[in-house]
Amino acid sequence: MNFRLFSCVLAFGVSLAAAADRPEKPNIIFILADDLGYGDLSCYGSKLIQTPVIDQMATEGMRFTQFYAGSTVCAPSRCVLMTGKHTGHARVRGNAGRENPAAQMLKSEDITVAEVLKGAGYQTALVGKWGLGMPGDEGIPNRQGFDYFYGYLSQHHAHNHYPDFLWKNTSQDQLPNEVKAIGEFGGGYATKRVVYAGDRLTEEALDFVNRSKDAPFFLYLAYVVPHANNERTRELGDGQEVPEYGIYESKDWPNPDKGQAAMVTRMDSQIGELFAQLKSLGLDDKTVVFFSSDNGPHKEGGNDPEFFDANGPYTGIKRSLTDGGIRVPFIARWPGVIPAGEVSTQVGYFGDIMATLADLAGTPPPAGLDSLSLLPTLTGHPDQQEQRDYLYWEFFEKNPLQAVLMDGRWKAIRDVRSDTVALYDQTQDVAEEHDVAAEHPDLVTQARQKMKEANVPDPLWDINKPAANRAKKK
Repeated sequence: MNFRLFSCVLAFGVSLAAAADRPEKPNIIFILADDLGYGDLSCYGSKLIQTPVIDQMATEGMRFTQFYAGSTVCAPSRCVLMTGKHTGHARVRGNAGRENPAAQMLKSEDITVAEVLKGAGYQTALVGKWGLGMPGDEGIPNRQGFDYFYGYLSQHHAHNHYPDFLWKNTSQDQLPNEVKAIGEFGGGYATKRVVYAGDRLTEEALDFVNRSKDAPFFLYLAYVVPHANNERTRELGDGQEVPEYGIYESKDWPNPDKGQAAMVTRMDSQIGELFAQLKSLGLDDKTVVFFSSDNGPHKEGGNDPEFFDANGPYTGIKRSLTDGGIRVPFIARWPGVIPAGEVSTQVGYFGDIMATLADLAGTPPPAGLDSLSLLPTLTGHPDQQEQRDYLYWEFFEKNPLQAVLMDGRWKAIRDVRSDTVALYDQTQDVAEEHDVAAEHPDLVTQARQKMKEANVPDPLWDINKPAANRAKKK
């Protein structure tokens, strides 16, 4: 099939066989970690970081082993998640930041997952990090389908785990932390720590679930851990802010590594609070919960991803288009509907969330997406799962890159400036260490064709222009 042309009728029809197996309009919670690697969870092979709640979630649900983020950095990955379009024609294709905020903002004409679910009768909330719109503009969550928003608008603000304010809809909720301001948009680090953002976000998530318990709801819970406070790293050498090291306190590790592990384990326990509340409210079997990460692991807080084997068996970290930068954990749990203890090799990515959640809500997704519903796989009918022939990514920082994964096997990465293509056979070389492009010129030609097909020109995101020129484009 053409990756860009999504057939709403086929995808909607394929899942009908599973419809009798599931309640009508379940509650939906999508939990997103920030810079969490494929190998940072115990259920994905971590030997050092303890994540008992997420491990139990995998035991009670389905764990995917070949699922990909929308990008290898924050904003474009979240744009793909929200809109169901890959970075070849998504609104936001890279991190633009202060150089060009207009290029990192959703527009009114963009249709988000939240808008689709709101139209299907869901109460919608975003708690956590947004990164796709700034105060007063059309990209803010409350203008993109979310009834309620609490958290960070700017990704720079979200570096700070002890901010002096968080956004509550369109107003600032002042917090008692005292912050040394660095840069713009509320960035910096705390000189007086009182309220940890992760704790406050959990409280807000629990409160939303409680007040929404009598109607179908969609909660997008976008935690900001284990992302580093980059500004604190530059000044103090340790960006892994956390209230306490907990079970890692006595470890003979550098403090940033203790902080890294403690951030993940603390988030794990907070997810446990959410599951406990679902059970106490009688919503456990009426709620499907997803968990993933926005891209691969980082090393920006002074932590050592090699020490934790954070990318698992894959090569690269955040800002790489090798799988270490984009292959992420993906777990789905829905008691009585999603088979327990299943491990799926189905290839999927963030863009598929739009069609999947629309399918869950019993409503068609918008047209013109790069999105397939994973509901057949999730409900135990993998033989009815529609497949695609490739996935696509772009990356704009420093040396621009394009990548395609064809047939779930052949990974091609193009260096735009040199116009060279490396090719890897992931069935034989998951670490992408052996370039076999010379042995398969036909596949390289196919990859180039797919890259050309997938890239829709945009003056704000021209893959062929240097980053400095793109940043100046208004």
